[in-house]
Amino acid sequence: MTVYETDLPGVGRKFDLELADDSLASVVVHHDGRCELYRRPDRDTNGEKLLDLTGDEANKLGSILEGAYFESVNVDELTVPLGDAIIEWIEVPRDSPLAGVTLQEIELKRRTGTTVIAIQRGTETTPNPAADFELSAGDILVAIGTREEHSALNALAKGDA
Repeated sequence: MTVYETDLPGVGRKFDLELADDSLASVVVHHDGRCELYRRPDRDTNGEKLLDLTGDEANKLGSILEGAYFESVNVDELTVPLGDAIIEWIEVPRDSPLAGVTLQEIELKRRTGTTVIAIQRGTETTPNPAADFELSAGDILVAIGTREEHSALNALAKGDA
């Protein structure tokens, strides 16, 4: 099995594993230890998210899978090229108040401090989406901001803000 490793500045590290059936498993390990696992039928698709684990869950799973895991770092001491800003992926849940609303109507920058730099919808990615882009349940917002700003965006997406 071949493993490809890619640093994701401001995010963490991505590992692509070639599987026996010629599909790929992709693992994104965030600097704070959070881990996302995707199954991709081929290199040209983003794939389906299988797991979104907390740092502790990822470490436990890593221990089960040969004891190999990416050790998280103290994010307060982390130095990245973006300063305090990090890039996160936030999913728009099925019952989110953001679904069916445009980016302009939401006023994310004013309300959360984050800036959406791309939106993933299924296998399509829209970089730098226009203000009139209407969000749908299941969209993945790729946003840049501080940890606190991402917490505010996550709460807004879940309807907790």
